[in-house]
Amino acid sequence: MTERSELRDDEPLAAVDLGSNSFHMIVARFTDGGLQVIDRLRDPVRMAAGLTPDGQLTPEMRERTLTCLSRFGQRLRGIKRSRIRAVATNTVRQLRSPRAFLLTAETALGAPIEVVSGREEARLIYLGVAHGLNDPRQRQLVIDVGGGSTELIVGQGFETLETESLQMGCVATTKRFFADGRITRKRWQDVQLQLPIEFAPIVTAYKARGWKRVIGSSGTIKAISSILHAFGGREREIERAGLIDLIDRLIEIGMISKVRLPGLSEDRRPVFLGGVAALWACFEALDLETLRVSDYAMREGLLYDTLGRFHQQDPRVRSIRALAKRYSVDQSQALRVQHTALKLFDQIGDAWRLSEEARETLLYATLVHEVGLAISHTQHHKHGAYIIENSDLPGFSKQEQEAVAVLVRGHRRGIPENNFAEISPRELDSLKRTLALFRLAAVLHRSRSEEPLPALSLEVAGRELRVSFPRGWLTQHPLTWADLRQEKGFLEAIDIRLRLRVERDRANPLATELIDRAL
Repeated sequence: MTERSELRDDEPLAAVDLGSNSFHMIVARFTDGGLQVIDRLRDPVRMAAGLTPDGQLTPEMRERTLTCLSRFGQRLRGIKRSRIRAVATNTVRQLRSPRAFLLTAETALGAPIEVVSGREEARLIYLGVAHGLNDPRQRQLVIDVGGGSTELIVGQGFETLETESLQMGCVATTKRFFADGRITRKRWQDVQLQLPIEFAPIVTAYKARGWKRVIGSSGTIKAISSILHAFGGREREIERAGLIDLIDRLIEIGMISKVRLPGLSEDRRPVFLGGVAALWACFEALDLETLRVSDYAMREGLLYDTLGRFHQQDPRVRSIRALAKRYSVDQSQALRVQHTALKLFDQIGDAWRLSEEARETLLYATLVHEVGLAISHTQHHKHGAYIIENSDLPGFSKQEQEAVAVLVRGHRRGIPENNFAEISPRELDSLKRTLALFRLAAVLHRSRSEEPLPALSLEVAGRELRVSFPRGWLTQHPLTWADLRQEKGFLEAIDIRLRLRVERDRANPLATELIDRAL
C-alpha cells in the first residue's frame, strides 16, 4: 500500500453535514490549488425532533433520514470514497446505539459517516468560517446555532484557541421550553433563568481570550439576520437591540404556528424560537452587542479539512504529536515500531485489502502506543487506550479515535474479546489484520535496540500470515523467537495464524518445517 493518493486537478470533493436540524451536502472541485463549489443540496430533515427520550429515532424520522441520504448518495456516485467526508453531529451522538444507525445510513449514502465530538464540530465550523473571511488574522468569536447544540469558538487565523459545544440548539431548545408551541412571557422568563447557566464553565476563559469581532454561522443566524434587516436593521448583522425587539414580537404573536415574519421559511418556523433563545443566551452571557453573519459553515470547513489532508496539513498529525509530547513518549522507540509496522503493512496491504485509512490509523497508533507508560508500566497498553479514548484530539472522528485506542489496547499481551466492541462490522476485519502487523512490529522491537532488523518478507494466504527471516537470525535472537512463539497463540484469538519461515539452507532442507513445528 502507498501513502494517501494525490489529489488531481479538477477532481471533485464532497462534504456531507448530518446536522440535527438540516442535512447539507456541498460538492466542489480542486482547481488551481483551491476549491470551486459546483453543487449544493439541503434537506430540512430535523432529525433532533425525532429523537426519543430513550435515545431512539422514531420510525418516521428514521425513514425520512434514510430517504434523504439515498438522494445525497445518488449525487455522490462517481466520486472516490476517499474524497467524500460525511459527518454526523449532536443527534447521532445522543443515540443509544449510533453504530446500528450508521450501518443503514452508510448503506443509503454509499460512503462512511464519521461521528464527531462537539469540540471537533466546533473546530470544523471555525475552519469553514475562517476561510470565508477577507482577513482571518484578527481574533474572532464564532457562534453557530445548530439543531441540537450551539458551538462557540475563539480563533485566530485558521487555528482555534477555545472550542465548546453547548446543548442548546434550535430544535432542542424549542422542545425544552416551547414544546406545545405557546410563546408566553413566563416561558421566556424560564429561558432567561436557565440558559445562561450553561455558559458558567466557559465565560471566564472566553472573556480572558478576548476577540475583535463576532461572527455567526448557520441557517438560524442567517434567518434572524434577514428578519431584522426587513425591520430596518443592518444587512447581514444582528444587534442586541434588534434581537430583543424580535423576542418581544414573538411573545406578542403568542403561538409558533402563527409566526409569519419576512425572511423566515416555512420549514424553519417550527424550531425558529429555540434558535432565537440560544442566540440571545450567547449575547447575554458573553456581553455581545453586534454579530456579523457568515455564509460559510461546517460543510465548508469539512472540505478544507479534507483538502489539508492531501497537502500535509492534517490536524490529526498535530494532535498525535502533541499527545506524545504531553506524555513524554520515547520518540525513538515509537519511530522504530512505526517504521517496521508500515513496512510490513506496505508489503501485504493490497493482498489483505487494507485501505489508506487503515494505514493512517496504524501510523497514529504506533506514535502513541506507549503513552500509558506515563501512568505505569504495568498494563500500560490499557492506560494508553484510556488516555486516547478520553482525550480531545482535534481532527479525529469518534470512530477514528476509537480505532487508534483499539490498536494501542491490543498491541501487547492478550487480546480481550471486547476489544473490538465499538468497531463497525465493516471495519472489524481490517482492524484485526492491522493489529496483527502492529503486534509483530512491537515484538520485533521489544529490546528497544538500535540494531537494524533484517529484511523480512511477508506473504498472506487467507488469514494466514507468513513471515520469512534470514537463516540463523532467530537462533541469534532467542528472546524474540520466544515472543513470536507466544504471539502465535495471541493472534489465534483474532483468527489470524502466524507462520514463520527461514531462508532455505541447502544443507538442511527441513529447516522451514522445523521452525514451524517449534512454533
